[in-house]
Amino acid sequence: MNDTYVIIMAGGVGTRFWPFSRANFPKQFHDVLGTGKTLLQQTAQRFRNICPESNLYVVTSSEYKDLVAEQLPYLTPDQILLEPNRRNTAPCVAYACFKIASRNPAANIVVAPADHIILQESIFQDTIRIALGATRMDNILVTLGIQPNRPDTGYGYIQYVPGKKMVKKVKTFTEKPHYDLAVQFIESGEFVWNAGIFIWNVAAFKEALRKSMPDTCELFEEGNDFYYTNAEPSFLNKAYAQCKSVSIDNGIMEKADNVYVILSDFGWSDLGTWKSLYEVSEKDDNQNVTTGNLILRDTKNCIIKTPEEKLVVINGLEGFIVAEYDNVLLICKKDDEQRVKDFVAEARFMGAQFV
Repeated sequence: MNDTYVIIMAGGVGTRFWPFSRANFPKQFHDVLGTGKTLLQQTAQRFRNICPESNLYVVTSSEYKDLVAEQLPYLTPDQILLEPNRRNTAPCVAYACFKIASRNPAANIVVAPADHIILQESIFQDTIRIALGATRMDNILVTLGIQPNRPDTGYGYIQYVPGKKMVKKVKTFTEKPHYDLAVQFIESGEFVWNAGIFIWNVAAFKEALRKSMPDTCELFEEGNDFYYTNAEPSFLNKAYAQCKSVSIDNGIMEKADNVYVILSDFGWSDLGTWKSLYEVSEKDDNQNVTTGNLILRDTKNCIIKTPEEKLVVINGLEGFIVAEYDNVLLICKKDDEQRVKDFVAEARFMGAQFV
């Protein structure tokens, strides 16, 4: 267990969850579900039986250092990895893996986003242990695949080789297919959603990075003399200035030939959008998900999140998002939720206080 490490990625802004998620206070630092814990805190707690607290690392933007330290006070400064710039997930994970490897070359690592919801945590932990067992024995890259229940176009899909083994060979990755293709994927029975949770030993990761992204690999190898020292921030500034913005999926997983998937079903949602929050939340008799001081009449299938100190009266809405936070009010059809990013882009021109 002391060779097991967890890397939590917590640097994203969560634009599609605007106006609740803002650049200075993204969704992972909010108590989105009203549980008394933020998404980041829930994610960290989820791994409490997987690795010691000393082996938990959080990679985030330098501007969120205080938020992470406040919400996870047991972390040392060395466990809060601060990216000087956003460069997507490949550099983020490479930084964390190389830093961990400089102290423990035998590290077996789980990489997970900070903003996922897992409803059945004991099943999730059992699945993670199976993956860690596989990566402890072999130099393979493992991802978790979620059994799809609808042809969702907002997720990436993984095609796997059917068989009785729990850890299955991956055939292909497809990122956010159009609806008709997603329907074909579901009907084939050979595809799962890509959960964006990865497991590998650090030697396998380094080898894959060296093959697929040699420049990035070389950059972070040069940091071996600087990790866990006062020179680490200065090294990072130089390294990130040279890094390309690439995701782990595009940069490594889609190119490697030793990728495997474990089919999983533990009540997962990536909570990327308002609609995904609606799907995992408790609903009233009219299929509404509500937070706030509300009077609702003839209103169905909506998600409504407004401040408690403001009375909100809604009449005659069906299938809408109504969300107010910090002087921004969003009213949008649930089916049009992918346009929220466009709204954020327009709001940015109106002033930084809105985004």
